Amino acid sequence: MYRECSFLRSHIRSILDFYLPRAIDRRAGGFFGGLTDDGTIYDPDTRHLVDTCRHIYNYSTAIVLFGEDRFAEAAEHGLKFLDTAHRLPQGGFAWVLENRRIEDATRHCYGHAFVLLAASAAAKAGLSEAAALVDETWKILEERFFEPEAGLYADQIGPSSWSDVDSYRGQNANMHLCEAMLVAYEATGDSRFLDRAETLARRICLELAAETDGLVWEHYRRDWSVDWDYNREDPKNLFRPYGYLPGHFVEWTKLLVLLHRSRPEGWMLDRARALFDAALEHGWDSERGGFNYTFAPDGRILDTDRYYWVLSEAIAAAALLGRALGVEAVWQWYDRFWEYSGNVLIDHKHGGWYRVTDPDGKPYDELKSPPAKTDYHPLSACAASLLALQPD
Repeated sequence: MYRECSFLRSHIRSILDFYLPRAIDRRAGGFFGGLTDDGTIYDPDTRHLVDTCRHIYNYSTAIVLFGEDRFAEAAEHGLKFLDTAHRLPQGGFAWVLENRRIEDATRHCYGHAFVLLAASAAAKAGLSEAAALVDETWKILEERFFEPEAGLYADQIGPSSWSDVDSYRGQNANMHLCEAMLVAYEATGDSRFLDRAETLARRICLELAAETDGLVWEHYRRDWSVDWDYNREDPKNLFRPYGYLPGHFVEWTKLLVLLHRSRPEGWMLDRARALFDAALEHGWDSERGGFNYTFAPDGRILDTDRYYWVLSEAIAAAALLGRALGVEAVWQWYDRFWEYSGNVLIDHKHGGWYRVTDPDGKPYDELKSPPAKTDYHPLSACAASLLALQPD
């Protein structure tokens, strides 16, 4: 069942139906970012840059898959809000709004990665206004965030001045930029995006990983030396948790296979398989199922929670890697990931995925989709799986 395109397309529709039309704010613009399990809006005002962009990505992807007017309308609605509400006078895009008022104007590379992803997906879907945003965002990232000597992007720039570059460096923003660059290449055919995706993958998954036992560490100092202590006392930090994240191992597996499809080099599939196997070895709970969220450099499990996005990325990774290698054992993991997700993380009554559960599969609350979630991860996982299932 899970390897059938009809199943994947149906699941994508179930996600879209949970969010549309209830998530669209017709009054203030943008999308409601806080929805409970049954779709009730519990936070009508917060507008997160990542939330806005992920909605645009979702509906742009739906245009390509289904070609319905409602998806084009929703994507265009989001692009207009991104352009008029999130845009900052000095350039770049604000991190958080309250309704249309800027609450946090910090320029996050992670957020701008999603601007590029959203614009690229919209351009790929044929929305004419998106092409200019792709170029604009590339220029912002190139001129303000990219550090040529490192071959990587800085993480955060303060709201008052472009020169206020934070000393923190992280792999997460660079990983999502690799994703966005791949989609930008698909949308435009411009090799600069593919070149940059390859650079980012090589730096993170080969060169920096060589300093951390072949695994992808999260946190670095300004000079890109490993920071083993960052957020050690804050392991539950939403965007920068301490420890290794098996979810990011499988996310890189997905990206490395996608990169290999466009620019094949032998190291890409080797590293993709190694990271996939490492995620299983260090993160998979063989007794209860699911991935533990983080583990320490010495291998101790730090966070046993089950996050929706980790299983989503594991599904995409297994599908693409299974197809690339032609290995049935990897496809069997794909089936196992879907089975666990169906039993624990997917809301079969209302639609969408629960954000996080305890290790026994019990959700902590009824807040299914807080700002920045949008179920972009499972929707994109289904799209990646459809790609993997296409005949030669």
